[in-house]
Amino acid sequence: MYVVHIDKLIEIFCNTDDFCKEFYSQLKKIMLSEDKEKISTRTPGLCESEIITILIFYHLSGFKCFQYYYEKLILGHLKTYFPKSPSYNRMVELIPRAMLPLFCMLNFQRIGKENGVYFIDSKQLHVCHNRRIKSNKVFKGIASRGKSSTGWFYGLKLFLIINSYGQIIRFNVTTGSIADNDKNILKKLFKNLSGVVIGDKGFISSLFEMFYIDGLKIITKIRNNMKNKLMDITEKLLLKKRGVIESVFDILMTICDIEHTRHRSPINAITHLFAGLTAYTYLDKVPSIFSKKFILS
Repeated sequence: MYVVHIDKLIEIFCNTDDFCKEFYSQLKKIMLSEDKEKISTRTPGLCESEIITILIFYHLSGFKCFQYYYEKLILGHLKTYFPKSPSYNRMVELIPRAMLPLFCMLNFQRIGKENGVYFIDSKQLHVCHNRRIKSNKVFKGIASRGKSSTGWFYGLKLFLIINSYGQIIRFNVTTGSIADNDKNILKKLFKNLSGVVIGDKGFISSLFEMFYIDGLKIITKIRNNMKNKLMDITEKLLLKKRGVIESVFDILMTICDIEHTRHRSPINAITHLFAGLTAYTYLDKVPSIFSKKFILS
C-alpha cells in the first residue's frame, strides 16, 4: 500500500527544473569550445530534471525496489506526469546523467543554514553481505573493508554534519576503511565552519587545536585513558543531544533508503545516494535538538 503525494512531486520537479536550467546555462559558459562541439544535440525523451525528480521521489515513495517503483508508479499511475518515460532498462542507463546536477543541487540549493551548532557522525554503507565480499565485482577498487561499532563491513562510509535543526550542512562519501578522525576528511568537512561541533569519541583528533584557532570547537566524550577536564554547562547539554544525528541516519536508512546491496553500477549507486540525501531535505519534519519539531521551509 502506498500514497502518492502529487503536491510533493510537483514541488520537487519545479525546484529541480529551475535549478537544471540555471546549472546547464552556467555550465555552457565555462565549457571549452571543443567540448561544446562534442555535446549531442539529440533531445532525450526525459530531460535531466525529470530523471532527477523520479529518483528523488523514489526515495520518498516508500518503495524498496526501484524497478517495481518505476514500472508500477512512473509507467502506471504517474504516466500522465511523465508521458515520455522510457522502459525500465533505458531508465537505468539514463541515471548517470543525473549524477552531476544532482550533486550540485544538493550542495548549492538544498544544504541547510550554518547556525554555529553542529553534530557530526559517520555511517557505514554496505554494498554486499560479508560472505559475498570476495565475489563482489561491482565495487571492486571502490569499496573496502571497515570496522564500526557494530562490527566489520564491506562498503562505503558516509560522513555527515547537521545543524541543530537537523538540516544537512556537509557530507562526504569515502571507502569503508577511512577512520572517523582521518585528517584529510576532517579538513574537508570543517573547512570555513565556525562554532561548535559535537561528535563521538571516534572523532578525537590531534587537529583540535588547529580547528579551535580557526574558530571551530570540537566537543566529544573522553576515552578511558584520557584525563577528565571541566566542561561548560552549555557544551555538556549539547553533548547529551548528540543522539539527534543518529535519528537523522535512521531516517536516511529506513525512509530515504540510501543503503541496499542490489546495485549493479557504482555510478548509479552514488547517484541514488545523492538522491536519498536530497529526498531527506524535502521531508516536512526532521529531528531537532529542540522540544518542538522543526518544520523545513
